[in-house]
Amino acid sequence: MKFGVVVFPGSNCDHDTVYTLREILDQEVVELWHKDTDLQDVDMIILPGGFSYGDYLRSGAIARYSPIMGKVIEFAERGGYVLGICNGFQILCEAGLLPGALLHNQNQKFICKNIYILPDNNEAPVNRLLDKEKPLKIPIAHGEGRYFASPETLSMMRQNNQILFRYCNDSGEISEQYNPNGSVENIAGVCNETKNVFGMMPHPERAADDELGNTDGRLILESLIKIILEKKISYYN
Repeated sequence: MKFGVVVFPGSNCDHDTVYTLREILDQEVVELWHKDTDLQDVDMIILPGGFSYGDYLRSGAIARYSPIMGKVIEFAERGGYVLGICNGFQILCEAGLLPGALLHNQNQKFICKNIYILPDNNEAPVNRLLDKEKPLKIPIAHGEGRYFASPETLSMMRQNNQILFRYCNDSGEISEQYNPNGSVENIAGVCNETKNVFGMMPHPERAADDELGNTDGRLILESLIKIILEKKISYYN
């Protein structure tokens, strides 16, 4: 599978993402500069974490207008797969590819630590192969990670299984007590209605290497790769 990792001015998780995909998961990867308009025939696009354009105005607000984003939006609207991690999630919300918005953390502080998340369902490629009873230990690092959506939007998202992950404790208990940033309904990740665009605040690429002593993030990326490859093979057969 061929991945394209978009690099914006201020991205700082692009190398982590490329390393994980290429060295840990043995995937083909190309880096796509924010001014590019050629997606190089990739199968999937990842918008990595970081501080695109210094988070001026608000996180993701300027990056959303980078030249490449027009092509990313076209790609997604044709059914192409897109994953936004942390700042990438913020950009996808700003671009209208995902519902809701990411607001300042409830405590108004930058939070960097390991947390636990639980798959809400198994309806999207990113969580299809995950155990809904097993919490995953994944790091977060953000100042604007508080997910918000209107009650009407949340109701629709629950019906469509668009909530990917929720914050929990190491036993899988979902409670406001284990919500690191004040996200509505403990939401840590969402997808669009057609389940080809995904966003999450935790960093799976930072929990994929054996050397780090935690590979829970690898399970998320492996689910994504396997399900998309199966769909691709089925399409061509």
